[in-house]
Amino acid sequence: MTTTPEQQKSIHIGLLLHNHQPVGNFPWVFQQVFEESYLPMIEALERHPGVRLSLHYTGSLLDWLEEAHPEFLRRVARLVARKQVEIVGGGYYEPILPSIPDNDKVTQIRRLTERVEANFGTRPTGMWLAERVWEPSLPRYLTEAGIQWTILDDIHFKNVGLEDKDLYGYYATEDQTDILKVYATSQSLRYTIPWRPPHETIDTLKKLATTAGNRIVVMGDDGEKFGSWPETRPYCWGPDGRSGWVDQFFTLLEENSDWLHTTPLGEYATQHPALGRVYIPTSSYIEMTEWALPPQRSYQFSQLLHQLESEHRNDIIQFMRGGFWRSFLVRYPEINNQHKKMLRVHDAVYAAGGSEEVGLTHLLKAQANDTYWHGLFGGIYMAHVRSAIYHHLIKAENAADRIRHGADPWQHYEFTDFERNTLQQLIIESDQQNLYLDPQHGGSLFEWDLRRSAHNMLGVMTRQEESYHQTLRTYEQERRRHATTDQQIAASGDPGNPHSTIRTKEADLDQHLVLDRYRRSSLVDHFLSAGLPLSSYAQVRYAEQGNFANEPYQAHVTQDETGITVVLNREGVIKRPGALSPLPVTLNKTIFVPRGEEKLVIRYQITNQGQARLQSTFATELNINLLGGGGNPQAYCTVDGQQLDSHSFDSTGETFNVSSMHIGNNWLQQDLHIVLSQPATLWRFSIDTVTGSEAGFERTHQGSNFTFLWPLTLDSGESWNVEITALGRQSQ
Repeated sequence: MTTTPEQQKSIHIGLLLHNHQPVGNFPWVFQQVFEESYLPMIEALERHPGVRLSLHYTGSLLDWLEEAHPEFLRRVARLVARKQVEIVGGGYYEPILPSIPDNDKVTQIRRLTERVEANFGTRPTGMWLAERVWEPSLPRYLTEAGIQWTILDDIHFKNVGLEDKDLYGYYATEDQTDILKVYATSQSLRYTIPWRPPHETIDTLKKLATTAGNRIVVMGDDGEKFGSWPETRPYCWGPDGRSGWVDQFFTLLEENSDWLHTTPLGEYATQHPALGRVYIPTSSYIEMTEWALPPQRSYQFSQLLHQLESEHRNDIIQFMRGGFWRSFLVRYPEINNQHKKMLRVHDAVYAAGGSEEVGLTHLLKAQANDTYWHGLFGGIYMAHVRSAIYHHLIKAENAADRIRHGADPWQHYEFTDFERNTLQQLIIESDQQNLYLDPQHGGSLFEWDLRRSAHNMLGVMTRQEESYHQTLRTYEQERRRHATTDQQIAASGDPGNPHSTIRTKEADLDQHLVLDRYRRSSLVDHFLSAGLPLSSYAQVRYAEQGNFANEPYQAHVTQDETGITVVLNREGVIKRPGALSPLPVTLNKTIFVPRGEEKLVIRYQITNQGQARLQSTFATELNINLLGGGGNPQAYCTVDGQQLDSHSFDSTGETFNVSSMHIGNNWLQQDLHIVLSQPATLWRFSIDTVTGSEAGFERTHQGSNFTFLWPLTLDSGESWNVEITALGRQSQ
């Protein structure tokens, strides 16, 4: 039989599945995704021995698998031993490498390499780069850590002028170092696998095959999309777990193995030379650069991108670049807070020796990327993960400080540019608690770490505008106009690609969009009009009578053997209804941090410096995160001597004559007893954001607001005082 040139053509396909669960994610989520994605994929590979690919498991996922399903790791090891699976390395806890200190970059990579070698008997030559966030200096640290290759998006390469036809292989890059081999994952394959019928991918690869047979087309993407993303489990695995999209695709790969070679990326890199040399600018996948832009610009970028895609203007799209990943540190003060805290703790850990005994593992866990950005697939709005990052930061800090300060009570304070914005913040640290104060923004308290429970009480997110809010508004308006339901599944019956499909978890979500005027810190001071309803306050539909909230305060600190005293002072004014001129008012806010106690005392003194009577309502707020979303039975709010309609931490209500109350979480083993020297009206409400994820738009609890209100009537020269004591203890 004569062989035609067409039959002699061949091509390689390199598949890399990235499997990850965030540090601090719920154990039931690990288990659910294991059952929906991780286990079925290994079972499918066992059924299809002719399919070879690369797998990446992050350290946080391997830790859970080792404890919950050690037999799973043994099954993967058998696939590795028979050369069917190549295990890929990376940063152990999946950090954004450019954002962490250089020595931690290398430590994170080497630690996962050692873990892979221990579990699977092989040393990885390549790595998965978290969120494909690339900066040109990375080759230095990757090669130092023993990495020979990694995978980026095709848009990284297209930004420098390369085209699809130039990407059927890998390129060499360097930074005054040994070379690093870089592959480009195909966006078209990421968007068609598994969203389009399997034969379409085979047909595409058939057209790209050559007689030389040295091309490789790469598809690297999340393993979770095979079963855990919305509607993908029955689609990918079928009713019997073995007849869905994945088995159909694997069967086609095996049936066409005479010309279509499934080749692990590390193997290909050792057998073929580079296509050439390349130098890649700072970048990530195009959606990440979209999300890093300010919200209005991000929306405009998205609309322009979709328009160009519909017009098939790939010649323009390849030069589309959004924002810089580090801009997330600008967009979200909470991300910057977390990042700068991590850098501060890094310095403390290494000053104490940089070993396990002084909190190194906790530091590395706190570098996990999942809450250092925000977009479609998670980010800073995940309150439980955000809390876990702080938990590990405080644990690392505790370990380092035991070496630096010993076991006896200690305290110190400093004014420092913690936020790296040329302004001075005040940081108070002790064996019991840390307080981070911002004199320039209302003399507010923006971090409060209770070190016994290793919990940041103020890890609350501000409700701010997101680019996808405009998408949601438009969608909800159209839905109400046409009385339609969510477009969850396309007419073909295939699951919708989360990049282009709109889902909502409840109707009229746009009615819950609320934007805050200032960061949701604590001890933010307000003067409010009489009769203002709680609903208006919670929805930020009110006017400030004074100019104190988020405005500069003067700060003075003293320290003695009893503790540290901070006096925050502002001379402002209060508007009077119907009056031409406001009244001058002095507000003194004194914070006393006693030595050796989990306790805080806040004293307010308000003095009417004007000639007329002052009538207003003074209010100060605490914004607390105690993981109380969804009516969590472990989290609570109680008022001594009164029965609330609900004791749930995330409940809403107005309570009068409050002198003593408790908030806490039994799982965190943290109770906070708040005592007021003068009875107040208590407002409380859940701070909910409307966020997007692969599962759809939903309301998510970010913390709860507790605002204390007192009516003020002060004659000229008269002062008013109140004391708030917050006493922490282990919950019962």
